[in-house]
Amino acid sequence: MNTIVGKSANPLPNLDQWEDFLEGRYKQGKSESEFRQYDAQANPGVAEFYRINHERQTLNYVLAKEQQYFGLARGKKSVWEAAEYLNTLVDDSDPDMDLTQIEHLLQTSEAIRKDGHPRWMVLVGFIHDLGKCLCLYGEPQWGVVGDTFPVGCAWSDQIVFPEYFARNPDAKVPEYQTKYGIYEPHCGLENVHMSFGHDGYIAEVMKPYPSDEALYMLRFHSFYAWHRHGAYQHLENEKDKAMLEWVKKFNAYDLYSKGHTKPDLKQLKPYYDDLFAEFLPQKLAW
Repeated sequence: MNTIVGKSANPLPNLDQWEDFLEGRYKQGKSESEFRQYDAQANPGVAEFYRINHERQTLNYVLAKEQQYFGLARGKKSVWEAAEYLNTLVDDSDPDMDLTQIEHLLQTSEAIRKDGHPRWMVLVGFIHDLGKCLCLYGEPQWGVVGDTFPVGCAWSDQIVFPEYFARNPDAKVPEYQTKYGIYEPHCGLENVHMSFGHDGYIAEVMKPYPSDEALYMLRFHSFYAWHRHGAYQHLENEKDKAMLEWVKKFNAYDLYSKGHTKPDLKQLKPYYDDLFAEFLPQKLAW
């Protein structure tokens, strides 16, 4: 059992601070040395967030959370109901927060739609962050957002703040500190246990419905060590290689689609009603 490692488990004032950090860190044209300096010097709250995340995301923790949530036994909700539920994450005390969670989702999906991508990709844009409802189930920030990474094998030095893994209990398990760990070479990323968070959860919710391309976008959009830095290729199979370009294509919208203009939900709702009905049942298990 992991012990509490000091300070609040929720060092970020709100989850959007993590997304703002990502946008700055991966700003187009920025070098790796520049974003690592940005990490350490400009974001002490984010650094503390990753310290906790890296110390507590063990293989045993991940397996327990998969068992707790991947059975999807928390009732049924429509996509709109799930989005409205997520809206309660908005912190009314934050003076800089003027968009609801639904409006954030619509900004992403509308940017994808505007560029003429397939309708299933527009759907991914809307649903990709719905797994953040884990916060409303009582899960701490460090177990909901953040860069994701494989557990049960050696951590890549391309993961943000890799030095914080030194205090993770898995660092003392020799099997977990080998290149392949508990996995076989080229076993495929779908067979790898990723650090727990909203990505994996929403992918499980949607698993029976959209295409493989959509599911890869959902499950791996925060796996930056892989899709930005080329790490963990020794675990890739041919399917992963084929799906990588789709994840990269989606990631640009995930990072850079936010704007100041509020989407008109009333005007857009009929389009999204049709979109959800095309790909999903009326109610989803959560």
